[in-house]
Amino acid sequence: MAIVDLVMPKLGESIMEATILKWHKQPGDAVKMDETVLEIATDKVDSEVPSTAEGTIQEILYNVNDVVPIGSVIARIKTGAAETVAVTPVVTPPAKETVSPPVTEKPIAVETIQSVSTPVHQPVYNSNGSSNRFYSPLVLNIAASEGVSLSELEKIAGTGNEGRVTKKDILQYVSEKKQGKSVSFVPQAVSQSEVPVRRETSMATTQQTPLTTYSGNVEIIEMDRMRKLIADHMVRSKHTSPHVTSFTEADVTNLVMWRDKVKNDFEKREGTKITFTPLFIEVIVRCIKKFPLVNSSVEGDKIIIKKDINIGMATALQNGNLIVPVIKGADQLNLVGLAKQVNNLADNARNGRLKADDTQGGTFTFTNVGTFGSLMGTPIINQPQVAILAVGAIKKRPVVIETPHGDSIAIRHMMYLSLSYDHRIVDGSLGATFLTAVANELENFNGERDF
Repeated sequence: MAIVDLVMPKLGESIMEATILKWHKQPGDAVKMDETVLEIATDKVDSEVPSTAEGTIQEILYNVNDVVPIGSVIARIKTGAAETVAVTPVVTPPAKETVSPPVTEKPIAVETIQSVSTPVHQPVYNSNGSSNRFYSPLVLNIAASEGVSLSELEKIAGTGNEGRVTKKDILQYVSEKKQGKSVSFVPQAVSQSEVPVRRETSMATTQQTPLTTYSGNVEIIEMDRMRKLIADHMVRSKHTSPHVTSFTEADVTNLVMWRDKVKNDFEKREGTKITFTPLFIEVIVRCIKKFPLVNSSVEGDKIIIKKDINIGMATALQNGNLIVPVIKGADQLNLVGLAKQVNNLADNARNGRLKADDTQGGTFTFTNVGTFGSLMGTPIINQPQVAILAVGAIKKRPVVIETPHGDSIAIRHMMYLSLSYDHRIVDGSLGATFLTAVANELENFNGERDF
């Protein structure tokens, strides 16, 4: 008989935690290899976690709606003989006390000890003094943007589960730091009973604030889980990256006419439709190769230029929410391959069949705000990327055409493009140059090409 740990699986780049939505098995239930044990959700997509062994669920360590770090043990499975055996309960060994230098026998004010009304958790340090404390991506991004060092972060008394530093904790610390207030930290060399409590004046004030009252005829709608995750992701992106947006327009008449000419033959020969999206992505990929800095991410003071070109495409779901499936290795696909990938991912997204990996690893994002009639937009960067390109609706307009024989006015298919980029590493000149290059590629589209 053996005990197998079921751990929260790694769900892709930048995913550090997941929320438990539903347990399909309970302690005592039999489970087969690869049978679904629970459902989880990230800020990207929902997923199922299969069993890694055959046996009986012995213990479940987290409840529904708990947020669990990647790699944490979430359940234990008992494998081996099928007969009933008296099983000694698994006793979790007591946590080792923090190794710290001898504390000077200095009397501690009784008031300080008595002020602890709720358990205050310390960072957990290993033998070499480094911290094993878990921080969510949101907290780390706020700390990086506000210049809060890791050593400072480790000393902040967290109010979250198991002493985790929450968004409220880090924002309060930043606010107090800017105001020059003295903040008490969780020290590393004191016992648990001697931890002084940081003053939570602002939090207490917030808790005493009466509920908001609304006048007039209103309807209050609770955000669903995905909308909450999207809202958090958008706020975090704005807080992390100083956004700048550049605009241009392109005459896409040649591209529109070519698609109209070949779309029927394309569908008959390839078994899939040719939309504008793969044509736009094909052009974006060519321009990324010329300007690789827009295909990167930022980690501290380091710029990570991605050699792979994985294009995320914003896709609207039936409930109005957006999700961004990713075309992996977009630079390795021809137009037919891009069209099949685009249609397949869009269909899976709308029908809830996306896998966790389908939304991971994006290096640059494209969004078509013209799908719903918008002429242009100012998209928000999809972290940890540094740029996102949006195209508006294609409209016929009278345009001045310059020729060697003089100017003329003609009816052309025109489209606005916008690029939002992280001004920490993408300057205005690079952002505008890249956007102009995309527009020029679209305007010079070869109307005689094959597909």
